[in-house]
Amino acid sequence: MVEFVHNVRKDSTRMAQTLQERAINTIRFLSVDAVQKASSGHPGLPMGVAAIAYTLWMWHLRVNPANPRWCNRDRFILSGGHGSMLLYSLLHLSGFNLTLEDIKNFRQWGSRTPGHPEYGLTSGVETTTGPLGQGFTNGVGMAIAEAHLSALFNRPGHTVVDHFTYGIVTDGDLMEGVASEAASLAGHLKLGKLIYLYDDNRISIDGSTDLSFTEDRAARFRAYGWHVSNVVDGNDVEAIDKAIKKAKKDARPSLIICRTQIGKGLPTKQGTAKAHGEPAGEQEIAAAKAAVNWSVEPFFIAQDVRDHFHEIAKRGGKMDSQWQKKMAAYEKEFPVLASELERRLNGQLPDGWEQALPQFDPDPVGMATRAASGKVINALAGAIPEMVGGSADLTPSNNTWMANEHAFQADTPEGRYIHFGVREHAMGAVINGMALHGGIIPYGATFLVFSDYMRPAIRLSALSHMPSIWIYTHDSIGLGEDGPTHQPVEHLAALRAIPNLVVIRPADANETSEAWRYAIAHRDGPTTLVFSRQALPVLDRQIYASAEGLWKGAYILKDLGVGRPQLILIASGSEVPLIIEAGNRLAAQGVNVRLVSMPSWELFSSQPQHYRDAVLPPDVPARIAIEAGVAQGWEKWVGDKGRIISMTSFGASAPGDKLMQEFGFSVPNLLSIAEQMIGFLQDDQRIP
Repeated sequence: MVEFVHNVRKDSTRMAQTLQERAINTIRFLSVDAVQKASSGHPGLPMGVAAIAYTLWMWHLRVNPANPRWCNRDRFILSGGHGSMLLYSLLHLSGFNLTLEDIKNFRQWGSRTPGHPEYGLTSGVETTTGPLGQGFTNGVGMAIAEAHLSALFNRPGHTVVDHFTYGIVTDGDLMEGVASEAASLAGHLKLGKLIYLYDDNRISIDGSTDLSFTEDRAARFRAYGWHVSNVVDGNDVEAIDKAIKKAKKDARPSLIICRTQIGKGLPTKQGTAKAHGEPAGEQEIAAAKAAVNWSVEPFFIAQDVRDHFHEIAKRGGKMDSQWQKKMAAYEKEFPVLASELERRLNGQLPDGWEQALPQFDPDPVGMATRAASGKVINALAGAIPEMVGGSADLTPSNNTWMANEHAFQADTPEGRYIHFGVREHAMGAVINGMALHGGIIPYGATFLVFSDYMRPAIRLSALSHMPSIWIYTHDSIGLGEDGPTHQPVEHLAALRAIPNLVVIRPADANETSEAWRYAIAHRDGPTTLVFSRQALPVLDRQIYASAEGLWKGAYILKDLGVGRPQLILIASGSEVPLIIEAGNRLAAQGVNVRLVSMPSWELFSSQPQHYRDAVLPPDVPARIAIEAGVAQGWEKWVGDKGRIISMTSFGASAPGDKLMQEFGFSVPNLLSIAEQMIGFLQDDQRIP
């Protein structure tokens, strides 16, 4: 092997190679020992790519384990999250707050080393990975964020935002459609700070990738507009190093294809599917260790290897300190820019941003909540410059364009609007990557029915408490003639089923403004905003309760009649005007009716029991909920004696008003059910 030379003190070839090889084997055997102790896990990836990871971390990756959230650090993503022990070994060896006991506790209850990396749980983990393709696509979002902030804040002689996003990606990642979407977008945007090392081991769980994955991956990525290079031997540290150096100089995103062997060093399992997802076995591990004269002691780490890996922390600490000095000089010359950058990176919202939120005058004709959302976005865009977002090729329909801004493109990275193209799934994971990067408040939009295409990204945003904002318009059969392929029916229920995801369906323009206020302020998880295509009346808040009630998830719009309610009518979104009209007609007949707007189940569920009981008194069992979606979940709010007006089938192609009537979302149907429920009116007293 050729002598490996870097900008560090030269050792003799023999000693440098010996220490280097032992460092790589330490990664391998820490990983395989942890999997064996847990009797669960994936040893193949860590053993196969240890040399790739070593080269990147030891010679290129800029991180500071003592300050893991240093904002100008390089980002590292292990997209094949099943190989998590590779990342945990690297984090432990390089000095992050992850102990050897944590390594030994791999995949156990309460562990900081779960089966797949989880953002926010383990120091140094940049994103939650495991569902393949997600990490690949998160990295595209991080690279977009870096490019945008660089364009806004860097000045000649003052480069204060300047880092790479690296990742190790797998055959499985490249098979996933979301990665193809993201790779296409990244190539179009020329994200040159994005570098992925591809673990080309040609093995999947089913066996050889020849079973299903035989295209020319290099040609595919070149067609996307990527710089592509090949490393014939994925254990050749010098060749990997040269490839990374070359990639760092290229203006395009880079894919470095490294030919590897899964489970390298395991005598009978190396290069086979058997090495992928099961412990290697004690005899296999013993034989692998004996082949390289390794200690049989589990979790063995030689002191000189520890010292060697400590160079990562020393280098990172020095770079962090140098950057702090750069920032001090930058602040002196550009105090306003420096203050703004610091505010953004610290996640602080601008002073007085809420004052920009529009208030809408009462209007019986009103506007679609998607249109109201567009007005709110444009009002907030001037007050919150870190708002960056876009649409999956539905900008005019989603009303998401920022009127006084321009698009983020390769030659205009300062732009704040992203044209994602028809790539809903990639949009979701890219938005997550932008949110994780920091300095940006991202949003992404499409039709509600297409939330299915991005569900894995939504789920991960909820799991990892990412402050992503999802905008979904055309929220019911009320969208009309496009028909059942575009009419969401089960989608609200499906989104509400995701833990830690706040779903808000506003009833009018002012609830829409409050929904946006909540989404911007909510920095501990994702928010889903669900808007109508059709116009909805803007309620007169002198008559009905303030739209600020939205923050509690459900609130009393108005009590009609005198005394205790006999009937509670509950609705969200476009069905709220129906309960208002029906409630007023019932009240005219002497029925005491409570009108409740319930834009968010999650926010209502988080309220104290006394508030929930005040809105929905337990001693008033006569309740009707109406929502143009499936009934699933509404039972919790109406009780066993209540009724739900909902969808029980797919929609149809016809004008929206006609569909709402035919499917029972009408005042006459509400009155009929109310009449049956309260048993109050005689046949000759029916409500007209």
